[in-house]
Amino acid sequence: MLRKIVQIDAEKCNGCGLCVPSCAEGAISIVDGKAVLAADNLCDGLGACLGDCPMDAIKIIEREADEFDETAVEEHLKAIGRPAHHGSHDEPHQPAKPAVHHGHGGCPGSRAMTLEPASSTAPQEEAGARQSRLGQWPVQLHLVPTSAPYFQNADLLIAADCVPFAYADFHKDFLAGKAVVIGCPKLDDNSFYLQKLTELFRVSSIRSITVMRMEVPCCGGIVMAARQALAASGKDIPFHEVTVSIRGEIR
Repeated sequence: MLRKIVQIDAEKCNGCGLCVPSCAEGAISIVDGKAVLAADNLCDGLGACLGDCPMDAIKIIEREADEFDETAVEEHLKAIGRPAHHGSHDEPHQPAKPAVHHGHGGCPGSRAMTLEPASSTAPQEEAGARQSRLGQWPVQLHLVPTSAPYFQNADLLIAADCVPFAYADFHKDFLAGKAVVIGCPKLDDNSFYLQKLTELFRVSSIRSITVMRMEVPCCGGIVMAARQALAASGKDIPFHEVTVSIRGEIR
């Protein structure tokens, strides 16, 4: 049948993932660093994902496509572990507990939410002040010089800048003994990250790379930039990815 449906321009798409959570039907996913339409019958053609694409890579066109199928949507959402979307299919998707959300938005990372209190059975905090494990300054990816001496023969930690706030033992478990750079792939230009990290990997003798990101889809941009930069640098450096939930748990 001839109907309206989403079209994604792979040349424009930077794989940020902002469109993924804005589609209540789960019709869009990230494959090999690009957003793709999983199946025609999962897309309602209403375009709820359009406003969340910073690259203007998504538009609605009219073409021959399978009819939208709400039963297929329910089965698909179950298969990918997302809650079923009840009611009219043009209603915005509501994430599930434990987080309490206020308002709507394309990316879970930018939605206001109140986290449930931690369990009273959680271990007690250690007495006394903890010592910072930061061994350099600056730390912002925009500000660090790629030729800085602290990058030589260093284990490099690349962290999304929300990570230290979410993960309580960030200093002790991950920062200690490492050089660090931080950034936000949602607010910054990911092409800059790619360029800066490529130069950093090329001119410095990095021994290992650990990338820490938040679980929200838009945070995947910093991992993608680091992987692409490593490939562009021509170096063979051990690479490790760590995902942190908004509740401060390692995924």
